[in-house]
Amino acid sequence: MANLKETFLNPILKGNPITVLVLGICSSLAVTVELKGACVMALSVIIVTGVSSLICSLLRKTIPNRVRIIIQLVVVAMMVILVDQVLKAFAYTIDKQLSVYIGLIITNCIVMGRIEAFALGNKPWPSLVDGFANGLGYGLIIIVVAFFRELLGSGTLFGLHVLPAGYVPNNLVILPPFALILLGCIIWAHRAFDKELQEK
Repeated sequence: MANLKETFLNPILKGNPITVLVLGICSSLAVTVELKGACVMALSVIIVTGVSSLICSLLRKTIPNRVRIIIQLVVVAMMVILVDQVLKAFAYTIDKQLSVYIGLIITNCIVMGRIEAFALGNKPWPSLVDGFANGLGYGLIIIVVAFFRELLGSGTLFGLHVLPAGYVPNNLVILPPFALILLGCIIWAHRAFDKELQEK
């Protein structure tokens, strides 16, 4: 149980895929203009990473080593297609807004990395927890970035005006370079807070 707790907490705190491993940066810059899109993207990655890790862990003893990457890609692609179809059916406007970025979850380093590094060597339940936790760690960071970008760049949260009527939106904030700057600040703050991450 202690190992399972560590498996869950590590990707969120000490081993966050974005702030520590610096994975999934591209999508975190692209989908964080609005909080709603970032939340949907976070949930999509959590589901794809968790379920893909579970399936690959269940199949780990039957997958020949020489074709394991192909099998992993097929599993991840299947999950991404399912998520995309659900979004098209129930959240079409958000699906259109996220455009190709949902499809690009297939190439997200976090998804494939967790399958290779954890799911293929561990039992299904820990693999599911690890996948969900890594997706959650990714999701928390992009939601924080989206919060500040939408608030300062548009004066809104989830499309609702929250800043005073006289506030002039800062268009610089909604451009990708600001997302990179903000992400850099979050990475710096995380590493400054956690002494173990600091280079000697």
